[in-house]
Amino acid sequence: MDEELVLRAQGGDRDAFERIVNVSFDRSHGVAMRLLRDSGLAEDAVQQAMVNVWRDLPRLRDPARYDAWSYKLLVRACYAEYKRAPRWMPAIEEGSPTEPRGADPYGAVVDRDQLERGFRRLSMDHRAVIVLHHYLDLPLDEVGRILGVPTGTVKSRLHRALAEMRAALEADGREAADPAARLAPVPTGEEVAP
Repeated sequence: MDEELVLRAQGGDRDAFERIVNVSFDRSHGVAMRLLRDSGLAEDAVQQAMVNVWRDLPRLRDPARYDAWSYKLLVRACYAEYKRAPRWMPAIEEGSPTEPRGADPYGAVVDRDQLERGFRRLSMDHRAVIVLHHYLDLPLDEVGRILGVPTGTVKSRLHRALAEMRAALEADGREAADPAARLAPVPTGEEVAP
C-alpha cells in the first residue's frame, strides 16, 4: 500500500481511506472467501475489517506495515464471522473465480468439490495458515506475526493442515474406487435379528 496514502488516511482524510478501500477490497474479499467459503460471510468480514482499519488506523505506528496489519484485522474479522456462522454451508458457489479450468468439466467439478470438502474440514487456524502462506504467498514468519503465533506454530499448523487435506482426499479416493461402499445400507439399529 502507498505509504503516503496511509499517512493521509491516518490524518483523517476520508478520500485517502476510500482509495485504500478501493485498492484493497478485492484482495481482502479473496482472502475472506478462501477462509470462510461463503460470499456473504466474506463480505461481512471485509466490511468489519475495514471499519476496524478506519477506527484503528491512527494508532498504526509504521505505515509501511499497513498490509500485514490490515491482514491481521481481516483474519480476526473472519474468525468472528466463522464463529457466528451456521455449521453447514453450501460447498459450491456458481461463478467462483477459483474454479479450476480444464478439458474435462465434470472432472474439474469433482476435483473442486473434493478440495472444498477437505478444506471445510480444517479448523480456521489451519485454513488461515494455508491461505496466508499459499494464496498470499507470505513467508511463514510474516504469517506468524499476522496470526500472533510463533513461526514454529505456523509450520506445525501448515504441516497438519496439509496432512489433513491429503487424508481427506485419499479417503474420498478410496470411496470413489469402491462405489459399493457408498451404496451399502447403513444400519439403523431397528433391524431384528433372526
